[in-house]
Amino acid sequence: MKKLILTCWLLLAAFSVFAQKPLKGQVKDASGKGVESVNVTLKDAKGNIINFTHTNKNGAFSMELKNDQIAGYKIEASSIGYKKLITTVTDVAKNYDLTLQPSETTLETVNVKNRPSLTARGDTLNYRTADFADKQDRSIGDVLKKMPGVEVAEDGKISYNGKSISNLYVDGDNLLDDKYNIGTKSIPHGAVDKVQVIQNDQPIKMMRKNNMSDDVALNLVIKDEAKLKVMGDATAGAGMPNRFDENLTAMLFNKKLKFINNIKGNNIGSDPGGDLIAHNFSDYLKKLDNDKPSGLLSTGAAGVPSLPQSRYLFNKAGLINLNNLYKFNQDLQLRANISYLYDERRQEYNKFSETYLPGQTIRYAETQNNGINPQKLRAQFNLNGNAEQYYLNNNLVVEYAPFKTTSGFVMNNVAANQVLKQETFDLSNEFNYRKKLKSEDVINLYSYLNRTTQPETLNITPGLNADILNNGNSYLGLTQYIKLPTWYTNNYVSFAFVKNNFVQTYKAGFNVQQQQLNSELYRTQNNQQTEPVTGSTVNDLDWLKTKLYTEATYEYTNDKLKAGLSLPLSYNHINYSDALNQLDNGLNKLFINPGLNIKYQTSTENYVTANYNFRNDLGGINDVYRGTILKNYRSLFSNDAPIAESKSHNIGAGFNFRKAMQMLFANVTANYSDTELSTISAYNLSNNIQQKIVLPLNNHIRSISLTANASKYLFSLKSTVNAGVSFAQSKYSQLQNDALLPFNTQTVAYKVGIEAKLTNFINWSYAANFAITDNKATVADGIKTNFKQLRQQSALAITTVRNLYLNLSAEHLLTRQSSQPDLKYLFADANMRYKWLKMKTDIEFGISNLTNIKSFDAIYISANSLTTGTYAIPGRVAMLKATFNF
Repeated sequence: MKKLILTCWLLLAAFSVFAQKPLKGQVKDASGKGVESVNVTLKDAKGNIINFTHTNKNGAFSMELKNDQIAGYKIEASSIGYKKLITTVTDVAKNYDLTLQPSETTLETVNVKNRPSLTARGDTLNYRTADFADKQDRSIGDVLKKMPGVEVAEDGKISYNGKSISNLYVDGDNLLDDKYNIGTKSIPHGAVDKVQVIQNDQPIKMMRKNNMSDDVALNLVIKDEAKLKVMGDATAGAGMPNRFDENLTAMLFNKKLKFINNIKGNNIGSDPGGDLIAHNFSDYLKKLDNDKPSGLLSTGAAGVPSLPQSRYLFNKAGLINLNNLYKFNQDLQLRANISYLYDERRQEYNKFSETYLPGQTIRYAETQNNGINPQKLRAQFNLNGNAEQYYLNNNLVVEYAPFKTTSGFVMNNVAANQVLKQETFDLSNEFNYRKKLKSEDVINLYSYLNRTTQPETLNITPGLNADILNNGNSYLGLTQYIKLPTWYTNNYVSFAFVKNNFVQTYKAGFNVQQQQLNSELYRTQNNQQTEPVTGSTVNDLDWLKTKLYTEATYEYTNDKLKAGLSLPLSYNHINYSDALNQLDNGLNKLFINPGLNIKYQTSTENYVTANYNFRNDLGGINDVYRGTILKNYRSLFSNDAPIAESKSHNIGAGFNFRKAMQMLFANVTANYSDTELSTISAYNLSNNIQQKIVLPLNNHIRSISLTANASKYLFSLKSTVNAGVSFAQSKYSQLQNDALLPFNTQTVAYKVGIEAKLTNFINWSYAANFAITDNKATVADGIKTNFKQLRQQSALAITTVRNLYLNLSAEHLLTRQSSQPDLKYLFADANMRYKWLKMKTDIEFGISNLTNIKSFDAIYISANSLTTGTYAIPGRVAMLKATFNF
């Protein structure tokens, strides 16, 4: 019986294969010669694409048919320089010979007469990609930079009219989950029909009727012909001195399956980890309310130079990045995002720092040579059901991130070595279920569970600061151990009453955070004996934080107004104890944190916003441990205060202006915050070490910020121009060496930019940023510092002859500080690329850092400190690459 079933199954499979009949033909020109690379599309009676192919070098084509139901089917053949030809399919067995006629109207539709245009429909604005793309552009990210109203930061973060996007959808699907850099870098702009800006984006279908969302998202609408096959590219590159750059990307965007899978490796200063940046991760952490320290130990405050990362990074890195989404049906999908990053970095720098205090100046000189080895393995599995009557979202994330740094350093003429090992394991599951009842009311169930371990070890040899840590006697070394396992859960149920334009939501829930901080600081004597430095350098701290909360939210929306009022009430209980440090404390607090937000549509395209919130916050385990921890080789931190409490008032307002058809976008925002803290960090500074202890002393921080930006497409010049100005001011206090100094910090920044098409074969871009920072201690004869920096970038893209492109770019930096000489740098790069169309391959030769700059000086200003640093950076690099596109 089993053999019979197997035989029948094989026969059916064979029959289904043979049932797929090929539709064949040949495309010729008027002289009867076959035409290569003609687009041949098979469409049904409704105009839907059934299949798609290109003719070979002889003009022949072949497409598979799944059945004989060909009523109304048509073949469309199109190619540049020829008129489109449409033929009706009458017989599957017939060989279709198609003759294309030369196009006589090609010159009448040259780009000179066509101007880019935008179309708007409801909350969605459509940019036609072809209107902004040029021959030299490769990915959709290259084109986004030229679209008025859209801004792309150096790290890939996208903003629209001053607001960061919440998601980048690919044909309506959230394939990349906020880590969208791989998409903007990899998706060819030629595969994207249009870019949609979705204002008030609400991905949950059942909530769109009474949509209170203020999010902005982008959607890349993929062309029909690009959905029918796997696309991608493979790059192989080699250069001098001893450089390599390899990349393989494959992607598919059909209705059932979408993926972008990538493998890359290089040592040219391009960080593959940039593809894994979650641009809205900080907002996500705030929503979770799980404030665990990310890492307590470090190798020092090396920092990075104020340059694009590609200019200073010494690396050897590889990344596997797999993003796959499968749709079971229109409402149910499964997504897997899996990545592994391995990196080896080198960093060399010299740094000199001065901290100005009344009657004294603390000076600190340091040289470091670091070898850094970060790794990260991350797997995320998301099941999403999104229908009009229910919403289900389950997100499982597993992350393992070992990190090792080995460095040799010299601190104020004292040499030593250090090794830092950190190992983070993070497992979390987030579940969310919403159900719409017959009454249109909605019930929502939410649960989040997280387990984290992050052991850290810092080893320093020989022992430093013997006068503080070993009674003035020399010794072999120090070892700091830390473990901080964390359990956290957050759960709630909410019920939303929906009536016309008014929604009332009532929520009740609880969260629990349990942590254990175990730390020990050991010293190793010259006789190899290991012992605790003192009894006050050990922590065995148990922490339990529980919160019970309720929240009432009232929302109203109509064509012009959206308003929301939230009234969250929480009962907070914290208990922490450490028998070794005679610590056993608890805290009970009842908080109400109201919030109000309003959005009013002043016209079809323009709106104003206003918001206010009051927030009470409690500190975490990092604020209460008593045993001293060696945070790095020159920093000893501890606490002598109860749990920090803060009260914050935040108020903001904004105006967004848009004239889409004229491609004019502008925005103005203002924010003010007033925060009162119950503790302050007191620093005791010397030329060799800094000691910090948190003390119970009130501390007030006030800040204000103003920002204005504008972007406009100039049709006559075929250029997108942008400009912006920002102002920020903060008032706060610092306690250093028993001197309490109130500071006023003020920064004013200006920016301008242009993306211009000078001629049909020359494009030019320019961007300038100028910032002025002033710091002043607001006391008699107070300390003052001033810092100015101008950064200019320009690029010229030239099409020299057919399919040969030349790119020249330059970057200029000027830094000025009154007590230091001016710092001036000019970087230049050149790149030449040839598109070998027949082989679908780009051959590219480039030289970066033409002037061969190998060291970079930088100045940093913060309050009463001035720091100057000298960094080793890669010199001139030449690369030859070949990229095959498929």
